[in-house]
Amino acid sequence: MKKTNAMRILDGLKIKYETLSYDDDGEHELSRGAATGVAEKLGIAPEACFKTIVMRSEAKQIFVFCQSAGTEINLKKARNACGAKEINPVKPEELLALTGYVRGGCSPLGMKKKFPTFIDESVLKHEKVYVSAGVRGEQIVIAPEDLIKATGAETVDLVLEG
Repeated sequence: MKKTNAMRILDGLKIKYETLSYDDDGEHELSRGAATGVAEKLGIAPEACFKTIVMRSEAKQIFVFCQSAGTEINLKKARNACGAKEINPVKPEELLALTGYVRGGCSPLGMKKKFPTFIDESVLKHEKVYVSAGVRGEQIVIAPEDLIKATGAETVDLVLEG
């Protein structure tokens, strides 16, 4: 397994992590619950598998949000967290140029630039969490505190209540 930018950053920070591989079937449509599918393939709780959502504000600022697989992001809470009036997900075709990652392999670690990052506060309920390693088919297993430290993230409530 070749090291990804995300892994190199963790190595550089001397942060312990593991990796887990899964068969990537190419199914990365948000509406189809791709992150939940990853959790199922790995045999882990969807609550511990965190997806990365890259969004752009009306002022063209880029923000990164992470939340557990089985939840939907509350745009009002996301706007409040980053101080934006409007916020929308970046188009899939823009993701690679902005972050260096493709949909389904977007890690909150090691993007081309360091963007303000917000992780749902539920991350702190877990002993370890799973995030993309920066390629499809590979996840990083990491302590929540270490993920927060490595990304420089703020923890906030991002979940859309049912």
